[in-house]
Amino acid sequence: MSRKNNKTKKKKHIVLKMLLFILIMMVMFIGGFVGYSTYKNGWGVKGIIQTAMGQDPKKLENLDPFTVLIMGVSEDISVKLTDTIIVASYNPKTQRATLLSIPRDTFVGANKNKATSYDKINALYQTKTKEKDTSPEKTLAAVNKITGLNITYYVVVSNNALVQLVDAIGGVEYDVPIDMDYDDSSQDLYIHLKKGYQKLNGEQAEWLVRFRHNNNGTSYPTSYGNNDLGRMRTQREFLKVVAKQMIQLKNITKIGTFIDIFKENVQTNISNWSLMKDYIPYLVDFNIDNIQTETLPGAPSSFGPYNLSYFVYNEKQTKELVNKLLTEQNYSEENNEEKEEDIIDNDKNTDNKTVSQNNTIKIELLNGCGDSSVFSKARNALENEGYTISKTGTSENNVSKTVIINKTSVSSEIIDTIKTLLHTENLQSKSTSTSKVDLTIIIGKDYK
Repeated sequence: MSRKNNKTKKKKHIVLKMLLFILIMMVMFIGGFVGYSTYKNGWGVKGIIQTAMGQDPKKLENLDPFTVLIMGVSEDISVKLTDTIIVASYNPKTQRATLLSIPRDTFVGANKNKATSYDKINALYQTKTKEKDTSPEKTLAAVNKITGLNITYYVVVSNNALVQLVDAIGGVEYDVPIDMDYDDSSQDLYIHLKKGYQKLNGEQAEWLVRFRHNNNGTSYPTSYGNNDLGRMRTQREFLKVVAKQMIQLKNITKIGTFIDIFKENVQTNISNWSLMKDYIPYLVDFNIDNIQTETLPGAPSSFGPYNLSYFVYNEKQTKELVNKLLTEQNYSEENNEEKEEDIIDNDKNTDNKTVSQNNTIKIELLNGCGDSSVFSKARNALENEGYTISKTGTSENNVSKTVIINKTSVSSEIIDTIKTLLHTENLQSKSTSTSKVDLTIIIGKDYK
């Protein structure tokens, strides 16, 4: 193959990766907007390539983190409910992205004693106004109140988008976490999937992301996240896998199909498409695995005259989590620069060297204790020492003792320091050259 053809193929791959990262970063949907705006404004693929190749440091300085509320709506039932609600944020300066899931049953009413199904956040979307039959603005306002954020933009996506997208790329290989058997004739929904690695078509993908519990009442294990929490985790993990498989070169010719899918299934209040265009050049180098995903802190509860189930968010923990995910991380680059200046000014060069060394260690931190507050404490302890938490999640099973898994031959000196920090002696070696993290640490019930 000629050098010219190689360059053309590489540029197309960059364009596809760029579009598809936006797609996953905004849970498949912002990528559709960029594609749609491209379609509307007649930029063409050539125009996107030129933009992607023209990164401007001065423009980057003026780009703020972009945050949007994603709402997924089912089209196969008489009442439209937003059963998927995710706050998505991307910072081009720090190359960090976050997905924060809001449980659909989150209580947003004023009086628990009089609570009805209309006091769940997923019901706000169906509120009628003089102008239209639905009100995504009400959901947006509720999320802003819960998180303390000031999100301006929202995206509403039909469940048909995922079905069509998965079929367009010829199915998706995915490891289904449990056996799924659920039947609901009122929604014409019949979910039947076996646990294990398999190729899912569009219809099966919809079954996967909509599953909450089986006909017999069983659901995901508690360590994974029961019912809604498990569903939200599966949704996030599956969408990442979709994006990775779409990046394959064979899908370059399908960009037009992707645009049509989004155009047909997306509703948004984003009107300033030139603003979106400014973010495109800085997405080329983004690593999809570097997306951090979390769920709104809180616990399920039943109350009201009908004793319905709700999710009651914890205000204090929510404030701490949002600050960590969407405030501190968005400005961590600037804060780090300030901290380095302070260290120099105070002649703490030794500490600075230690923090810099620690910062090169990438850690996957898993919650194996079942307590989000304890998990956050452990995370803060590591980050305060300068370690990079590049990935978080929940262990499949709760563990009694904290364990450190050394995947890339991290030095014994650093391991000993982390052992002391986390009060553990449990160490495993699982060296692998393909690992994207240096250490996997599972926080056990022994950590206090």
